[in-house]
Amino acid sequence: MDIKAAVAREAYSEFSIDSATLEPPRPGEVLVEIAGVGLCHTDLVARDQFIPIPLPAVLGHEGAGVVLEVGDGVTKVNAGDRVVLGFASCGRCPHCGEGLPSYCRDFPVLNYAGARPDGSSGVSVDGRPVSASFFGQSSFASHAIALERCVVKLDDTDLPLELLGPLGCGLQTGAGGVMRSMACPPGSTIAIFGGGPVGLAAVMGAVIQGCSTIILVEPIGARRDMAVELGATHVVDPGSEEVSQVIRTIVPDGVEFAFETSGREPVVETALAALTSHGLLGLVGVPPRPESTLSVNLASLITFGHRIHGIVEGDSDQDGFINELARLNREGRFPFEKLITTYPLERINDAVADQHRGECIKPVLIPSAPDRNSR
Repeated sequence: MDIKAAVAREAYSEFSIDSATLEPPRPGEVLVEIAGVGLCHTDLVARDQFIPIPLPAVLGHEGAGVVLEVGDGVTKVNAGDRVVLGFASCGRCPHCGEGLPSYCRDFPVLNYAGARPDGSSGVSVDGRPVSASFFGQSSFASHAIALERCVVKLDDTDLPLELLGPLGCGLQTGAGGVMRSMACPPGSTIAIFGGGPVGLAAVMGAVIQGCSTIILVEPIGARRDMAVELGATHVVDPGSEEVSQVIRTIVPDGVEFAFETSGREPVVETALAALTSHGLLGLVGVPPRPESTLSVNLASLITFGHRIHGIVEGDSDQDGFINELARLNREGRFPFEKLITTYPLERINDAVADQHRGECIKPVLIPSAPDRNSR
């Protein structure tokens, strides 16, 4: 079928909007008409070749939409179902069997290779195959072919479908990091570094968990204000305050949990230094360079029993957790819509620029005609 897609052609260059051809779904695949797709930092680092997916490529991995057709053997969804598209996993390895598909043995090849497991592409531009199947979906398009295990059928049919795509990655990463990976108990203390969509989802997750002290460290004032609106008890501007000193003023012994979303080495080191004895640091940020390393004082690490936990997708089981977050949203306890600004898919480059400048928190791209709230 003929579709519209945003294509990444060169690193550090703008996306182009192109007509493309999408193959019918093969066995184990699902054809989805995309209602909305979140713009995630991971899409940009893939375009810029930190993730070395061959270019040109159709990226996008936070899609939501309606199932149009299913391939042979698909039993999870039917035509007409409302779905969120998440990450791909094999369903056969030990971690998938434990309900931890984000640590799937085949996660890199299924999500980052830019092709189906057999090496083929289901998307062509100008008559030539391009990289697709990014996170098993490639949803920067009007339509996408997704692997069955990527697809999450929504229990709630009343929520605005076009806004739900970010539940498939950024929002479940932030909320899940606090609610599942670190499992912060009621009354605990946490410092969250970075007030983008992942960090603000972590703030909402900390409120849901009943954390008593929730500190957000973020340089952009509007994002600090949003954190307070969402339930943060304290905010810190790293541009004008000494972060470690401020945190130790709020919690003299240090926080029990820290959650770092930027991947920048100095911020990670500051987060580690903010911990109390036996404190836990969760890392989700993609570092700015593939060769990035962390300088850790091993004697201090052992002396204070500090723990470091790399987190992928918030330890989400997807089918259960995405629907849990959707339910919490309907109850008013996970109001992620406050973070979202919608753009037509054709304005993807404006969305990238606005997010980079801090003028929006979470862009969501709408392949169809924009609503009146779109930029």
